[in-house]
Amino acid sequence: MSLAAPATVFGASDDHTATEPPEYRGLARDEVRLLVASPGGVTHARFRDLPQHLRAGDLLVVNTSATLPAELDGRRSGKPVVVHLATDLGDGTWVAELRSAPGGTSPVLDATAGDVIQLPARARMRLVAPYPRPDSSPTGSGNRLWRVQVVRAVSDRAESALAYLYRHGRPIAYGYLRHRFDLSDYQTIFATHPGSAEMPSAARPFSHDLVTRLVTAGIPIAPITLHTGVSSQDVGEAPQAEWYEVPAPTAGLVASTHRAGGRVIAVGTTVTRALESAVGGDGTIAASSGWTELVIDPCRGVRVVDGLITGWHNPEASHLLLVEAVVGSAVTQRAYDGAVAEGYLWHEFGDVGLLLRR
Repeated sequence: MSLAAPATVFGASDDHTATEPPEYRGLARDEVRLLVASPGGVTHARFRDLPQHLRAGDLLVVNTSATLPAELDGRRSGKPVVVHLATDLGDGTWVAELRSAPGGTSPVLDATAGDVIQLPARARMRLVAPYPRPDSSPTGSGNRLWRVQVVRAVSDRAESALAYLYRHGRPIAYGYLRHRFDLSDYQTIFATHPGSAEMPSAARPFSHDLVTRLVTAGIPIAPITLHTGVSSQDVGEAPQAEWYEVPAPTAGLVASTHRAGGRVIAVGTTVTRALESAVGGDGTIAASSGWTELVIDPCRGVRVVDGLITGWHNPEASHLLLVEAVVGSAVTQRAYDGAVAEGYLWHEFGDVGLLLRR
């Protein structure tokens, strides 16, 4: 499935990339910059100022998924490759992406079904079939994602896939980072359910002190879980299916927040996708779990999310369509114009925005 380009237009420079976590730049997590955009205008602040830009009765919804050490070194036909294990499909197979070595700078597109990748500790990964279907890349240049089967040595068969990753893997990282960082740098304070290939990074700036101040200001926080896949989609490529759960208490809080006139603020595009996937045909939200293939764009719109906290996405990224669906193209354009003009930092360790529809 190929998506239309976002309406938002801006020029993001490589100079705006966060190449390391803010702690390595001398900042606390909640000291990254915060841009607040709404139909009323744009305000610049620090993330620790978040309670000042919300109202008592608003609801924040966060993702409890924890980041996996999902990157492995492998060899294909004797040559090194980087393996990104993106999604556990629950049937003994995973979605995986092969990337060039060293550094994983670009996808490997000439692999074929049946190829075997040698992995650490005598494990092997066999490419079963292109995922989600053959020639699914919008460019038609090959298959970026594969359904794979990982086979470990006989002595290690009792070991779970997660245990294997924690022994031999590392966090997925891309070439814009200064160097490798610990898995703890890729976890939010809400991370309790391992399963994400990459960090649900919108929640990374939250600190325990900030959560305390939000709750005491009458701004509750509710959980969902959505396990993210890899973010390295081709331009125009739709998001892949992801597993999610919206528990009954969270669905109830979303409904009661709206009845009381409050706003539901999704902390990240992952939360937006989970919440909107739990909305029924009558427009009401209920407890829900399973695989979601929901694609949120301005044509589809949103039904329960009134705003979101989000990092800054590259031009033409599919995430921008979701942002435009939540707050409209005018607020999105205003936010990105402000972020570019003021030198906000991009990607998972960068600055964030609070974008509000009303």
